[in-house]
Amino acid sequence: MSNKTINTEQGHWILAKMGKRVLRPGGKALTEQIIHSLNIQSKDTVVEFAPGIGYTADILLDKNPYQYTGIELNEEAAQNLTQKVNKKSNAIIYNRSASETGLETACTDIVMGEAMLTMQADNRKSEIIREAFRILKKGGLYGIHELGLKPDNISEETKHTIQRSLAQTIKVNARPLTQKEWCHLLEQEGFVIKTIHTSPMHLLRASRVLSDEGIWRTLKIGFNILTHGQARGRILEMRKVFEQHETYMAAYGIIAEKP
Repeated sequence: MSNKTINTEQGHWILAKMGKRVLRPGGKALTEQIIHSLNIQSKDTVVEFAPGIGYTADILLDKNPYQYTGIELNEEAAQNLTQKVNKKSNAIIYNRSASETGLETACTDIVMGEAMLTMQADNRKSEIIREAFRILKKGGLYGIHELGLKPDNISEETKHTIQRSLAQTIKVNARPLTQKEWCHLLEQEGFVIKTIHTSPMHLLRASRVLSDEGIWRTLKIGFNILTHGQARGRILEMRKVFEQHETYMAAYGIIAEKP
């Protein structure tokens, strides 16, 4: 990666290129909690919004659903995912926006999206949630895993400070919300909240990386970061911001039902 690319690329893609697979704010454990709550059966159809490098896609496919569909806006990621799942008869990837999937109304049992609504303006968050509601069957479940703020009565000044810091360091206009605000967004589009899981936002803590990635991949990630100076600078900036605002940051896993 060129220095120019490093300086402008979104933080999660830099981490992925350093070898990190788990790019979710609550880590592997929260992803697994959400998937457990979704209770995927062999008869179920599953749609994943923004599967990225496909870490969660692998877990979902291991549940052997009747059909898995990934909706990925990034063209390169969509191509890589297509190659990854092309041997599986029950999996397909579309290079489309999560707000306009092109899928039929009421066509799926489960929708899952992680660390992608956070990156959208509030009106775009609602568009994506509305699309999830549209494509779900009645009684279908929508699981999200997103960056959050705490407590619910956090001041607007603190919220804006955190959002500004995140935008400057991860190069995405990240807009995390409180637990109450995430639930309200889902409810105003017709969903009923079923389950809420919470986790600390320790994405770049050494203990979380080791837990998420295992010892050998953690060593590989560490080596890659040490030997890529520009990437190392960006990652250290991100970790500094996460630590600076740790008191007010969390990860939320929310399961909502289409009644």
